[in-house]
Amino acid sequence: MTAPTTPNDSESALAAGEPILGDTHWKSLFGREELREILTLDDRRSFATLIVNWAVVFGAFALVGWSANPATILLALFVIGGRQLGCAIVMHEAAHRTFLSNRVWNDRIGNWFGAYPTWSDVLPYRNYHLVHHAKTGTEADPDLSLTLRFPISKESFRRKVWRDLSGQTGWKQLVGTFKRDVGLGTRRTQRNQGLAPGQKPDVGWHKLIPVVATNGVILGILALVGRPELYLLWLIALLTTFRLAIRIRSIAEHAMAGPANDPLRNTRTTIVSWWERIFFAPNFVNFHLEHHLLMTVPHYNLPKMHALLRKRGLLDKALITDGGYREVLSRATSPDEAVAA
Repeated sequence: MTAPTTPNDSESALAAGEPILGDTHWKSLFGREELREILTLDDRRSFATLIVNWAVVFGAFALVGWSANPATILLALFVIGGRQLGCAIVMHEAAHRTFLSNRVWNDRIGNWFGAYPTWSDVLPYRNYHLVHHAKTGTEADPDLSLTLRFPISKESFRRKVWRDLSGQTGWKQLVGTFKRDVGLGTRRTQRNQGLAPGQKPDVGWHKLIPVVATNGVILGILALVGRPELYLLWLIALLTTFRLAIRIRSIAEHAMAGPANDPLRNTRTTIVSWWERIFFAPNFVNFHLEHHLLMTVPHYNLPKMHALLRKRGLLDKALITDGGYREVLSRATSPDEAVAA
C-alpha cells in the first residue's frame, strides 16, 4: 500500500519546510500496510538476536581460550562489552513489550537472557524508562544527567574514558545497583521511579538471586569445557568496556539535542559502520530517533522505518549523524563549546 496522495496539513507543513511534530502528522504519510509491516512482531527474529548475541560472547571466550595474548584479550573485552550492551537492548525491547508476542515470555526471556546477566530487571526498568520517553529532554527526564553537560573538553572526555576502562565507573555503578536492589539508601533509582501511588518498590536480597544464577550458568558452561577462568572476561567487561559502550550510546542518543518539544531534534539516529555495530551499536540501537517516534516498533524493523521516513522526506531536518560515533564524539568534545566537567 502506498502513502496517501490527498494533501493534508502534515504534507503542507512538510512542503513548507516546517518540522513535523507528533505521531498524527508523520503517520498520516504512511499507508496502513506500511505501518503494519514495521509494527509486526516476529518472534523468530528476536530469538535470532539472542542466538547472535550469545554466540558472539562465547566466540570471544573461545578466541581467548584458543590463543590468550594481550591482543585477543583486549579484542574479547570490547566484543563482550558490546554484547553486554546487546543484552541491555534485549531488556529494553522487553520493557517496551516488543521482543516477543507473548507478554509473559517477553518479560521472562528479556530478564533471563538480557537483564539478569548484566544485573538489571525488566519491570522496574520499564517503569523508569517510560518516564524517559514521556519527558525526553525535559527537566523531568530521568536520563537527562547522562547527556546534559555536553559538549565537554577533550581532556574531560579522556578522564571519563579512563574511569570507564579502569573499572572505576563500573564498580561505582555496581555498588549503587546492589544498594538499589537490597533497598539501602533513599536516592531515586529505577526501582522507585514510575510507581503507582502507594506502590512500594520491589527490593530485598531476593533480587540478587537471578543475577547470581545467570552469571553462575555462564561460569558453569565455561567450567564444563575446562576453562572457568574465561569467566573473568565477562566480569571485567561488565566493569569496563560495557560502561564505555553505554556512555558512547548515551551521548549519541541525546547529547547536544533539542529542543525537547521537537521529536525530530530531541533524539539522534547515528548511521554506523559494520565494526561500530559490533562494538557499540548492537541490535540496531543506533536508530534511536525512530524508536522515540514510535516506541512499539521492534528493533529489527527500525532500519525499515528509517528508510520509509527518509523516503517521505521526514528526516530532512531531523537529528541524523551520518559520520558514525566518531563524528558524534567529535562534536561532543568540541573545544569551542566545551563546558567544565
